[in-house]
Amino acid sequence: MTPRILPTLALLVCTLAFAGCDESPKKVSEFTGGNATNGKVAINHYGCASCHTIPGIRGANGLVGPPLNQIASRVYIGGVLANTPDNMLRWLRDPPAVDPKTAMPNVHLTDSDARDVAAYLYTLK
Repeated sequence: MTPRILPTLALLVCTLAFAGCDESPKKVSEFTGGNATNGKVAINHYGCASCHTIPGIRGANGLVGPPLNQIASRVYIGGVLANTPDNMLRWLRDPPAVDPKTAMPNVHLTDSDARDVAAYLYTLK
């Protein structure tokens, strides 16, 4: 294989492996170390609904950021990171550090809240 194909193949394998996992709260917690139920609370607390449409979150119909339906099945986070639990946490903790041109602000999620939000987002297949 050529060197250019290897990263793409690795990303595809990881994505398919993760996509095959069920979204039960126990499985999600294993991937993120968080709690999806607490993630819904954190999403409301940090105001994520003001910018995003988020299934399962009352009033989450914002149009500033992308809708987060099926975020768990997407290949990229923020258009720049492979969709893995570690990258999701990295993005949630400080989006401008990942992509200085992003419109998503650093809302200063605690590590615990970031894990919980990630756990909830990974239920959205």
